[in-house]
Amino acid sequence: MSNKIVDAGVKKFCYKSLIIYQQPVLIISLLVTGSLLAIRHLEILQPLELMEFDRATQLEPEMKPDPRILVVGITEADIQAEKQWPLSDRTLARLIATLQLYQPKVIGLDLYREMAYPPGHTDLIRELQAPNVVVITKLGDRESASVPPPPSVAKEQISFNDFVLDPDGVIRRNFLFATLNKEAYYSFGLRISLKYLQEQNSVLKAEPHQLKLGDRVFPHLDPDSGGYQNIDTAGYQILLKYRGRSQNIAPQVTLRQILNGEVDPNLVKDKIVLIGTVAPSQKDLFFTPYTATDRNKAAMPGVLIHAQMASQIISIIVDKQPLFWFLPQWVEWLWIWIWSLVGGMLVWYFRRPLVLVIATVIALGILLTVFSVSFLKAGWIPLIVPGLGLLITASSVAAYKLFHDSFYDALTGLPNRTFFLKKIEKEITRAQQQENCLVAVVFLDLDRFQIVNDKFNHHIGDKLLITVAQRLKSCVQSKDTVARIGGDEFVVLLRNISHVSQATSVADEMQQKLSLPFNLKGEEIFISASFGIAFNQIGCDKPEDIELLVNRQPEELLRDAHTAMYRAKALGKARYEVFSTVMRTQIVSRLELENELRRAIANLTTGKSQEFIVFYQPIISLQTGKIVGFESLIRWQPPGKFISPADFIPLAEETGLIIPLGEWILKESCRQLKTWQEQFSLTSPLSLSVNLSSQQFSQPDLTERIEQILDETKLDGHTLKLEITESMAMQNVETTITTILRLKALNLRFSIDDFGTGYSSLSYLHRFPVDTLKVDRSFVSRMEDSSENLAIVQTVIMLSHKLGMDVVAEGVEKVSQMEILRELGCEYGQGYYFSKPLNSEAATALLAEQPQW
Repeated sequence: MSNKIVDAGVKKFCYKSLIIYQQPVLIISLLVTGSLLAIRHLEILQPLELMEFDRATQLEPEMKPDPRILVVGITEADIQAEKQWPLSDRTLARLIATLQLYQPKVIGLDLYREMAYPPGHTDLIRELQAPNVVVITKLGDRESASVPPPPSVAKEQISFNDFVLDPDGVIRRNFLFATLNKEAYYSFGLRISLKYLQEQNSVLKAEPHQLKLGDRVFPHLDPDSGGYQNIDTAGYQILLKYRGRSQNIAPQVTLRQILNGEVDPNLVKDKIVLIGTVAPSQKDLFFTPYTATDRNKAAMPGVLIHAQMASQIISIIVDKQPLFWFLPQWVEWLWIWIWSLVGGMLVWYFRRPLVLVIATVIALGILLTVFSVSFLKAGWIPLIVPGLGLLITASSVAAYKLFHDSFYDALTGLPNRTFFLKKIEKEITRAQQQENCLVAVVFLDLDRFQIVNDKFNHHIGDKLLITVAQRLKSCVQSKDTVARIGGDEFVVLLRNISHVSQATSVADEMQQKLSLPFNLKGEEIFISASFGIAFNQIGCDKPEDIELLVNRQPEELLRDAHTAMYRAKALGKARYEVFSTVMRTQIVSRLELENELRRAIANLTTGKSQEFIVFYQPIISLQTGKIVGFESLIRWQPPGKFISPADFIPLAEETGLIIPLGEWILKESCRQLKTWQEQFSLTSPLSLSVNLSSQQFSQPDLTERIEQILDETKLDGHTLKLEITESMAMQNVETTITTILRLKALNLRFSIDDFGTGYSSLSYLHRFPVDTLKVDRSFVSRMEDSSENLAIVQTVIMLSHKLGMDVVAEGVEKVSQMEILRELGCEYGQGYYFSKPLNSEAATALLAEQPQW
């Protein structure tokens, strides 16, 4: 498989992951939108939407009174002056006649005159027959009786003044025109407007879904327009766009002012004059959007509402003011869904609560701005329902995320540990009910993943983990489960397998897929993984020897796979191991050893007990045959037993306990060396070699710690030699050199231990400021048996001398080996031929003897 194919697979996975990642938001937003639309259709949300209409109306700027209209209001004072109600026909006749003197275009009488109110009935009938006069009738309905128009008035002068009251009693819309039994009925406002506009030849045409007045179209009000749901849209209706909160819709005068001639004729000439009561006692008052939220405010008289309607119609025709427009229903649905989707996406992408709150407030502010601007432009775009959609979807997605994060990994989208354990439990139960059915858990950990993070960054590391997840999923069937339970730890649950080899084959395939290069940011990255495999039925010694374990717990199966994975790492990484009961025994033993080691080191630092002892192995000058120094070696002797350094030293390094232990060894060794130097007078000062672990060597305050120990023990640093292994030196050459130079400033000496067994390059060796090379015992012990080993020892000695270093040969066990080393010019020897490691008392006695080899 080429790199391009792998990269294409990664991109395809990332795209699919994005789609899958957003699927919950998409589904939840659709469900919320559908639910809101259903609730909305049931008119449950209609009160909120009408309240939304009212608030928007109240926030509109106040408009100036319409100068084309004059309202003659019959006040309480007028009624008291006339001393009767209804007013007499003579009074109304006199009022109309007076107004006619001022040449109005239209006079609209918003008073019922279905019967005579003498005196003056004949005079009134005569005045009402003037062609510019419009009278009213009440069509009525099931709840109220109709009121006929005044007698002897032409049909084209008659209009109805019925209002459309919403369920809450507010007038937000009104009739324009209606037909009944092929009979046409004009609203008071429309009839007045037509009379006013007749010189402009604005012909009214009633079409099935709209009303045309000249070149302007009045769309039919739908049952769901403007926040309504399922309203009665009989006839042709429009939403009222009120001129303002006050009742100053048009200039107003009173009845007495007209009759007394106290009115400027210019207020009447060529204007619409509406006559109606404004006296509160007549109860011709109606709630408007301005009074909808506070019924204690003064309601608006009917004559002013008619004036409002006439002003709106004339403004649309003459001033080209916009009509109220509405989104098509499907666009409203899309609008609501978009904001539901926005709410879900905000929660999905913003994880910090404060940022999420700010983003939500901004989104709601944008929605409110769009609604307000459109309303000012006579447009209705829903606000409440989209806002509810945003908040409900956001809450639902937050709940989903809480659930999702409890069972799924946020980075890869894979199940997490909690989900995986539940899945194991379910599959174990199912497998126990079937014959020859195994459940396997494959636990894998990426080898040296930390190096990727260190070399690149965590962003690249995250991308690598995502790609690894996809490659692992491509190796298993859809019935199997891949999960991520840690930083670079993945687990795979294999179900319905009948043989161990099926699980190992999957592990082999995964290793093969992971061995292919990962192309991230133009660089090829190679990784491997260590696998551990555990089954719900396990064998005592080998996988084929299976014994049934009843009531196997998911945590146990996961733990055993983890144990097998660590076994694979210990055996060299990039491989798999199948769990067996022997591993569990080893793990238990290791845990017991670790606990015992922690206890012993804790006691060591507090001085409670002394289980650790420093032993000293002599280092002999091969030229003189005398002791010139010792190497410190740690021994652990708990009560009643002995634990080999090969068992506890690696464990101490792995757990970090080597740091306090190593510091104690160094301090104890320096104290002992100072004692010997004061006790014995030797030709040259006795020296001591102490090993440093890699963790000690990488401590940032190592120099300060050693300096403090030298000060406490009063030891000359020149007699202390610190040993590091060849592998440690090569981990980071520049850092190693810097650290050695800092320590040599304390007059310390350095040696490289186990030289020849590591992976150093000879080109680097001359750069290390060390004093001694120690030839590994594996070469020294085989010098006589292999010419190659002899050549290696000879080469190391010659190389050391060329670089100005002396040589210590380890593992000298025979006199013949000592003689060969002398002939090769090796300076020092160390091994069982001279002495095994001794405790301080035995080493002191050996020094006192002053032996010579």
